[in-house]
Amino acid sequence: MTSADLATRLRRAGVGDVLDDATNRSMYASDASLYRVVPRAVVRPKSEDEVAATLAVCRELGVPLTARGAGTSVAGNAIGPGVVVDFSRYLHQVLEVDPAARSARVQAGTVQATLQAAARPYGLRFGPDPSTHTRCTIGGMIGNNSCGARTLGYGRTSDNVLALSALTVDGSRLVTGPELSGAEPITAALREVVGANLAVARTEFGRFGRQVSGYAVEHLLPERGFNLTEFLVGSEGTLAVVTEATVRLVADPAHRVLVVLGYPDFGTAGDVIPAILEFAPTACEGIDSRICEVLRSRRGPGSVPPLPGGQAWLMVELAGDDLGEVRERVAKLVASAAAVDSMVVEDPVAAAPLWRIREDGAGLAGRAPSGLPAHAGWEDAAVPPAKIGAYLRDFDTLVDRHGLTAMPYGHLGDGCVHVRLDFPLDRPGGPGRFRAFLEDAADLVVSYGGSLSGEHGDGRARSELLTRMYSPAAMDLFRQIKHTFDPDGLLNPGNLVDPDPVDANVRVAQARPVRQRLALAYHGDGGDFNQAVHRCTGVGKCRADNTGTGGVMCPSYLATKNEKDSTRGRARVLQEMLDGDLAPSWRSPAVHDALDLCLSCKGCLSDCPTGIDMASYKSEVLHQSYTRRLRPRSHYSLGWLPRWSRLASRMPRLANRMISLPGLRRIALFLAGVDARRSIPAFADRTFRGWHAAQQPAADGKPVVLFVDSFTDHFAPEVARAAVEVLTAAGYAPRITSKDACCGLTWISTGQLDAAKRILGRTVSELQAAAEDGIPIVGLEPSCTGVLRSDLTELLDGEAARKVSAATVTVAELLSRTEGWTPPSLDGRKVIAQPHCHHHAVMGWSPDAELLKAAGADVVRLGGCCGLAGNFGVERGHYEVSVQVAEQQLLPALRAAGDDDVFLADGFSCRTQSADLAGVRGKHLVELLRDGMRQEKGGPVSRR
Repeated sequence: MTSADLATRLRRAGVGDVLDDATNRSMYASDASLYRVVPRAVVRPKSEDEVAATLAVCRELGVPLTARGAGTSVAGNAIGPGVVVDFSRYLHQVLEVDPAARSARVQAGTVQATLQAAARPYGLRFGPDPSTHTRCTIGGMIGNNSCGARTLGYGRTSDNVLALSALTVDGSRLVTGPELSGAEPITAALREVVGANLAVARTEFGRFGRQVSGYAVEHLLPERGFNLTEFLVGSEGTLAVVTEATVRLVADPAHRVLVVLGYPDFGTAGDVIPAILEFAPTACEGIDSRICEVLRSRRGPGSVPPLPGGQAWLMVELAGDDLGEVRERVAKLVASAAAVDSMVVEDPVAAAPLWRIREDGAGLAGRAPSGLPAHAGWEDAAVPPAKIGAYLRDFDTLVDRHGLTAMPYGHLGDGCVHVRLDFPLDRPGGPGRFRAFLEDAADLVVSYGGSLSGEHGDGRARSELLTRMYSPAAMDLFRQIKHTFDPDGLLNPGNLVDPDPVDANVRVAQARPVRQRLALAYHGDGGDFNQAVHRCTGVGKCRADNTGTGGVMCPSYLATKNEKDSTRGRARVLQEMLDGDLAPSWRSPAVHDALDLCLSCKGCLSDCPTGIDMASYKSEVLHQSYTRRLRPRSHYSLGWLPRWSRLASRMPRLANRMISLPGLRRIALFLAGVDARRSIPAFADRTFRGWHAAQQPAADGKPVVLFVDSFTDHFAPEVARAAVEVLTAAGYAPRITSKDACCGLTWISTGQLDAAKRILGRTVSELQAAAEDGIPIVGLEPSCTGVLRSDLTELLDGEAARKVSAATVTVAELLSRTEGWTPPSLDGRKVIAQPHCHHHAVMGWSPDAELLKAAGADVVRLGGCCGLAGNFGVERGHYEVSVQVAEQQLLPALRAAGDDDVFLADGFSCRTQSADLAGVRGKHLVELLRDGMRQEKGGPVSRR
């Protein structure tokens, strides 16, 4: 039966949202693991009835079914060869919060952070908090028995689930909890199986807190009351399909104090765990210098907050309702922890960046200390906490013996270690070396009485190795349990029982080399496009709303909630282009479908812990697809905008008149590939260059080159005039670039990269002398500045380009390092700031924030993207998503703004979007500073 035939059967059965196209099958072929298993169809159910209908079709046709939440599974247990059921799209509601009973009832697709938000008004929370809490689902946590950083305080997921509602493979509805109902033949048979295997169940299971591997048979013992709820947690969707859960909520302590302890190495840090546990911490996490160095190399020296002395650190959280008692425990802990240095952090705001290093660990660890890609597969083994120090030393020895490198981190207080390793999966014999390491690592952890998995589940990565951890009798018990629930093996096959080989279906090992000449250099990936797109490890941070902390990624996913429109979804389709057969070429419809709603905002470059750069990959795809071919109309109109602007500047009033005539305007927009609902910005009556030519050059001052971009020159010359005024007042003598100097941004975003190289070549030739003389090159338009800082060296690989890139600065960066300069007072000015996406991602907005703070402004920083994003928001087919993105933060903030508030937006596209959708004119930073200077001198100041 073909995928199309299966989809037809599902729709006839009443299942509404069925996906069988190449784009979605490519995306759902992977989760956050190493593995690629292509599904025949994807179902996104809108009700439990649709789940039951899907299960009935699969049962009738003998098609496997795999339940999936956010797809953040690192072990490969959220992918399958039949129907993948994605609960996260629709079944994501918190159905009830009962503060009196301290419980909540949720659908399986509910995101953990959503549950937390619903419980917070009652002073309650769900205890387990994995690092993926902003996007992982409760159903997924139940599948894996997830834990998180605060297991010491709140327990595992299995300790916090009170009842489950699930469907068994025969269609029965099973309800567990205080009252057990439904699926009576299955539960009766299960009692018999356990009763016949009591000796094994009592001796091999539940030996320590993080023994997650295999089925949790200990919960079925008579003395534990045949607790089917806790047993099903961690069964990885192989026994039943969970649709709802009732979970326990706990009260948050009034006070949390973070203690950071420094040690000479990771093993020594592990040695003190037993002593630390005496102080009843709610969390005890470990990191070392390896992960900090990766973070500094990727995001700059300021990306790692100050840490105590040492090369390894324990992050210990003590909590309680009595601050004095907590402080007393903290003092005793520090005194007895044998640390070389320590730091106590009581302020949650100050603690957040430290915790963020740990939360981003899975993504940051995507690059090993060797600089090579690092992979999952052996990423969450656990040993009894008293043995963790010795285990860490032996593990490092094992890694060295196999010629690998790694940077471990994790829940040391629980004995659980996370790690990714630079397995040479893309080399001949790579999968064999992968298998050899896993077998040795399994033997090592078993020798310490440990578990192959401490919270991620076994999945495809470890299920085959369970025979090294459990006796033949225990393995036979697993098979009997599986047969009791699922005799035909339809539920999540390949996991736990009758597992796939650990080295089968490894995605990277299937990758084909890229034969075409690439346009971009991919310096961070050794020139390897394959390695670049495989940066995505699937951790799924792009599926979370990161705007509350000033993040940008991923605006299109937040607008549509479709996996196709996430950074991860796009990366998976690009990987399929290289690894598989559903989208085998640059011009494959699935590839272009996945990239269509990418705004090229570059948010993923900074916000994704793996450092993926989807904007660049999109440019490469467009370049490879359309070189020497007819392009979309917008590539000629918007992609060549600087050329058309120069032409219009000869007769700007005539140009403005022509584009304002309704009939002519509609025709022009259609021919340009622009949405008819968009307004066309007016060309300036006088360009900045025209104004500047009539000015007297500055008599003296430090030299600085003002990079005059096409947007500022032709549409917003007032910004450049303000820049000249501000820079002159700061002691500079600005000179401007010639009309031939262009960053080529519009050519880059439309994939016309050969033309972009030629344009940038001329620009570098003009700016090289200034850069070599140490003269700063100041950009005004953030997207153009970002090109000079980042894309330039990817397109032109030479010393001159690197020098120009290094010399390029923003206004805030230049002024912040200008000796003797102080900003004008902006006391009392409320500033609503929309940092341009490229500014956030490439240059960073911190210098701007610090400058505004020094000026006394009251700044409200918006996260996310404005939604216009250069050519994206004006192209036909993108208008609705562009507006939805603007509604995430920008438009609500502008509606709530007071009459005297200032909207600060350095990006021309951000200002265009605010004017188009809200009728609000934004100001550039230099205009705000100029107004402040004039106000200090008694001149008039516009408020908005």
